[in-house]
Amino acid sequence: MPENETFLEASSGPAESPANLEPEAAQAAESADAGEMAAALEASSIVAHGSILRGPIVNITPDVVFVDLGLKSEAALSRVEFTSPEGQLTVQPGEEIDVWVEKYDEQTGSIIVSYRKALNEKIWRAIEEAFQNQTNLRGRVVERVKGGLAVNAGVPVFLPGSQADVRPHPNLDTLIGQEIEFKVIKLNRKRANVVISRKLALEEDLQKRRAELAGQLVEGAELTGRVKNLTDYGVFVDLGGSDGLIHITDLAWGRVGHPSEVVQPGQEIRVKILKFDPEKQRVSLGVKQLSPDPWDHVPETYHSGDKVKGRIVSVTDYGAFAELEPGVEGLIHISEMSWSKSLRHPSKIVKPGDFAELTILEVNMDQRRISLSLRQALPDPWSSLAERYPVGSVTQGRVRHLTDFGAFVELEEGIDGLVHVSNLSWAKNVKHPSEVVRKGQKLDVVILGVDSEKRRLSLGLKQLQPDIWEDFFSKVTVGATVHGKVIRLASFGAFVELAEGIEGLCHVSEYSDDGASTADHGIAVGSELDFRVLRLTPDQKKIALTLRKSEALAPAPPAPAKLPEPPVLSRMAEAFSSAGITTSASAAAQRQTEK
Repeated sequence: MPENETFLEASSGPAESPANLEPEAAQAAESADAGEMAAALEASSIVAHGSILRGPIVNITPDVVFVDLGLKSEAALSRVEFTSPEGQLTVQPGEEIDVWVEKYDEQTGSIIVSYRKALNEKIWRAIEEAFQNQTNLRGRVVERVKGGLAVNAGVPVFLPGSQADVRPHPNLDTLIGQEIEFKVIKLNRKRANVVISRKLALEEDLQKRRAELAGQLVEGAELTGRVKNLTDYGVFVDLGGSDGLIHITDLAWGRVGHPSEVVQPGQEIRVKILKFDPEKQRVSLGVKQLSPDPWDHVPETYHSGDKVKGRIVSVTDYGAFAELEPGVEGLIHISEMSWSKSLRHPSKIVKPGDFAELTILEVNMDQRRISLSLRQALPDPWSSLAERYPVGSVTQGRVRHLTDFGAFVELEEGIDGLVHVSNLSWAKNVKHPSEVVRKGQKLDVVILGVDSEKRRLSLGLKQLQPDIWEDFFSKVTVGATVHGKVIRLASFGAFVELAEGIEGLCHVSEYSDDGASTADHGIAVGSELDFRVLRLTPDQKKIALTLRKSEALAPAPPAPAKLPEPPVLSRMAEAFSSAGITTSASAAAQRQTEK
């Protein structure tokens, strides 16, 4: 009979006790029983209450999730344990999960487990381990609570406000919703009390990054950092362990009004280390230094006399700055804004953002300055003024300004002329221009003179009307009788108005020689009398009157020709003469005297 048949036969018979077996067989049977007992004990310890088992999900039904834990029967868990708050299933068949043993029946092999309790147990074990070893954990900030923040680390934990950041945090609400790294600084599992510190985790990370960064902080090195915050004077950048400052003047070669024009918080930027102070841990950074200096090519690009186009970037009391290209600016002084000398402020002509055609006056590389002119890029209106406004022509203007000596009238943009007080009226003795014209008034004027070189324009208002004095002198002769009204009296005589704007003087000697008072002769302010013209002086606009009737009147005799005066000898010449010495000068004087 074959051996296997003998084995099957033997195995099919009744079991024999060890006593009936050979010694080797008995020993083998005892070892097998001991192994089964050990396996049973090990299995019972694995499924003890509170233990955690791991196994794959073998089936998912609408209500139950089945997990194979290697026992007689599969563990059945409610599907609710694997459903998210949004109602989504979070596991799938074949996925291995951990479960927490609540109860195990060895007789029937049935087991009751919990998925959520296993997760909770794992979380607490991780928290305990992190607390013992001072390792870091992660969690999400949920809400603001009294004294700090509530954080979800699988279980609720508390973050005191003083432990939220390395420095006192200005606004803890900004951390809500963020995932943070922390250390456990206090733990009481029985009361489910966990206190954490983000500050310690940040400081530990900061020290590590500083150690790694130390070798890279050298002047001239280029690094990548993240914009931390902005100020009016610059930008703070996190270099990954140390903070550096980019001054606003080092953000760009061009003009920057505020750092927000160039960068934004959280932005990753490339920077260059300009200066590093190891003792104070201060790092000065620059961005513009990563690109070439635009002034390097200014001498080849811009020259005096060139016409260029610029954008006005700022306006001051003394002028305006124009950007010719990013990083290259020039100044338009207020004196170069307009051909007019009356400009009070540059804002009257330009404003930031305007584009203008300009002329380069000077390029100073040592001081990095470019002088620009706005007016010289335009035609000089004074160069053709004499052709446009010939002397004697009549034009219209607007009174722009009044002074004690006259009125300035604007004929066109940048062209002002002066109407002197003496040219305001033929009839009135004008003391101030406001007696005749007012500011802003439009009026016609006569061009009296144009001086383009000195930029002066003389205007007249009275010249629009005939000269009343000339007209009077042409109609009245010496000896004629005129009717007049006494308008004022003086100690030397009476002033008489003969026509509007025409006055004459009747000297006191021409109406009284007997010592009688003025009133005795009927002369008083407001009285109207007939006078005779005693004398006319047209060039001085003077009229002499008289009330005498008996004297023959004649034109005033011409003034005698003035003889040349003999030369005055100097004291030295007189001394020579008294000594009998005749010099050429003294001889000439003597001949002149004899003549």
